[in-house]
Amino acid sequence: MKKVFLIILLMPMLSFSQKKDVLKYFKTKDSLVGVKNEDGTIIVPAQFKIFSYLKDGELVKGETIYFDGPKQDEKPEKNAWGYVYDKNGNFLYRPFFYDNGADYFSEGVRRFVKNGKVGFADRNGTVIIKPKYDFVSSFNYGYAAYCNGCDWEKTQEEHKAIVGGTWGVMNFKGETVQPVEKSAKTVESNGKYYPYPFSYNEKEKNILKFFEKQNKMLSEIYYVNHYNKLSADEKKLFFEIVERPKENFPFYQVNTYDYRKTEAGLSDFKFLVSADGKRVIALEFEDERIPFEKWLENKIKEAGKFQKEHPDHPNKLSK
Repeated sequence: MKKVFLIILLMPMLSFSQKKDVLKYFKTKDSLVGVKNEDGTIIVPAQFKIFSYLKDGELVKGETIYFDGPKQDEKPEKNAWGYVYDKNGNFLYRPFFYDNGADYFSEGVRRFVKNGKVGFADRNGTVIIKPKYDFVSSFNYGYAAYCNGCDWEKTQEEHKAIVGGTWGVMNFKGETVQPVEKSAKTVESNGKYYPYPFSYNEKEKNILKFFEKQNKMLSEIYYVNHYNKLSADEKKLFFEIVERPKENFPFYQVNTYDYRKTEAGLSDFKFLVSADGKRVIALEFEDERIPFEKWLENKIKEAGKFQKEHPDHPNKLSK
């Protein structure tokens, strides 16, 4: 009986430590791209015309397989770009077309398109909010604006704007949220104010305390290159947990926001915290992971160098 109990206890550890399949992109002589595993078994047949630079045999990175381009001879789908599959070769979704490519992940999710409608999927390809909107913005500080009955209107040669339709603001559950009176805790979206959207348990509050202790230093580093003099309140950064541990992603993701509750630094000032809350990693360019202490040391050096080269900038580092 004891042996059986021990085996049961070990099963999660063994399954967690099992080696995952290494997947690689491959190219045909016609430059079509697919994916194989290490044994040469085809996971996704070569059928994609890739626009990004991709070497034959390059490793598949991330939680899913992404093909940066259309299928051969397909008709374009409105607002869609590329294809996403799971690691078993099952089609998941087509990303929303944004900034000359697939939509970026923002607060743990990104937009995708199905039958001309837009929804959200997480990093594992799980649909978080069903595609039923003509347009949605990326999530920022827990909210996304959406519209139905709206359309793209070309305003310049390469740019378009969304016009018309009925607009609203949704939370992470896809629920429409009604505006409230402005207060110190509200979040502004499309000129209206909405309730503070985050809630945390004690463990998560302790994770955020780590960043609050670093707030003064981090804010000085972040704002040292700003031209305009900022008050202490304007320089205060906000830290929020926007993603929690899940399959293939054993981390809390912490994003940084400025005093306007707008994501700070875009590809900078984002952090991962291990599921046990003990290890902090800085994210640069979305996928480069640097231990927090090393990242902070580099940022302090960069900020000091910038201040020395630009002595007239008004937002100074503490001595």
